[in-house]
Parts: sequence; C-alpha cells; structure tokens
Amino acid sequence: MKMNFKIKMLGIFAILVAMSSCDNEDPIGSQITVYPVITLEGDDPYLVPLGAPFEDPGATATIGEEEVPLTTQFVGRYRGNVFTTLDTSVADIYNLNYTAVNADGFSVTSARQVIVANTGDLVNSIEGLYRSTVYRDGVQGAPASAYTDIEYILIWKNADGSYGISDAFGGWYLFGRAIADSETPGGIIVANNIATNDFSFPGTQTNTYFGGSAEIVGMTVDPVARTINVTTTWATTPPVTNYTFTFTLEQVTF
Repeated sequence: MKMNFKIKMLGIFAILVAMSSCDNEDPIGSQITVYPVITLEGDDPYLVPLGAPFEDPGATATIGEEEVPLTTQFVGRYRGNVFTTLDTSVADIYNLNYTAVNADGFSVTSARQVIVANTGDLVNSIEGLYRSTVYRDGVQGAPASAYTDIEYILIWKNADGSYGISDAFGGWYLFGRAIADSETPGGIIVANNIATNDFSFPGTQTNTYFGGSAEIVGMTVDPVARTINVTTTWATTPPVTNYTFTFTLEQVTF
C-alpha cells in the first residue's frame, strides 16, 4: 500500500512539473503579411505587329491603399527569348510578367500575353497569327465549339528563311482539351514555292505533354481566303496509337 501511494504521488508530481514547464514556455510568435494585389489594364492578349513600338497597357500593384512598384519581364514561349524590354523584331507569344514584392520579401506575379506577329500575304510569306479549326482522325472533340476558331496559332519566319509553327496539332490539346503545356512546337516548314503549295517539313516533333513522334506531312495555302490547311501525323509513346490531325488556320489581321 505504501509503495502504491508513493507511485501515485510521484505520478502527480511529474504531471505538476510538466504543467509548470508548459506555463514557462515562450509564446509562439505570429506575423501577418499582406501580399500585393496586381491589376492589369488594357487588352489581354495584347497584339503587336512585328517591328512596331510596344506600349505597355500598364498594371498597378497595391498593398492596402498604397501603390507599390512593379518589375516586368517578357518570356517568349516558343523561341526561348527573355527580355526586360520587348524586342518586337522577334515574333513569339510572350508572357509579360508583372511582379511586386511586399515589405517581408514575398512576391506576387501576374501575367499578360503579348503576341508579336507579322502578317504575311500568303503569296510571299505564310507568317501570321491564326485561329484554328482542328479535327483528329476526321472528327472534332466535344463540344465542337472548343475546337473551332480557337486562338491562337503562330507562324513565324526563321533567320534561314524557313518557318516555325507554335503547335503542329493545331491546338487540339492545348486549347480544345485545355491541357496546359500540351502543344507540339518546333515544327519546321520550308516553303519551296508557296504559289504552287510546294512545301517540305524536315524533322520530327514531340508533344510536350504526351510525348510521341509527330510529323507535319501536308500544307496548302489559299491566299484569297487567307487560310492554310495543315496535316500532321502522330505516333504516341508505346503502346503506339496513330492519329492524324487536320486543321484550318484562318489568318488574323491587326
């Protein structure tokens, strides 16, 4: 009985010590940080003709009622250029990133899409910004509206005179399915004779999301309708499934 009593007393003493030590702990500190709120002004996307001056539509960053500074950076999606001041001699689809930092060093970034494009006459040049209507194996996805007049596919001219296209699938996955980073870029188009629809397509591409091997195999241009019809074949990663994408690009003038 005495032993049990001693054990109980020791247990109570241990609990009291533990409670006392908890009371003496330093309080947990906390801090509230307020993030900037960035508001874009003007169009998004913002279209700029190749070589034209770029005038930033602007953005504001506020913390509470106070306006804070912004930094900007242009990141080209398809041609790998990063600018602090936009070089409009380089056609691409850019993210114009606006970044603001609060007093605690936490940053917030908002982006505007800036598209720099040349509008070719489809007689001497196929450059341009295009809306795409796309089919896979002759069928559109559902709803069909998601695969019709989708914006945008870009064709630009390379330094060697060949052309590049932003998505050799015509936007099927990137826009139709709305899967981020799922285009098939890097397609090279050699215009041997635009008037006679004589094109060649060196190299293969891969889909950035699904992989596989893709080839542009056909292209016809209608300068009166201002359209380009493109055919691309794709073999998916094993187990291989073969698809054919056909899409019509309608040139956008701006």
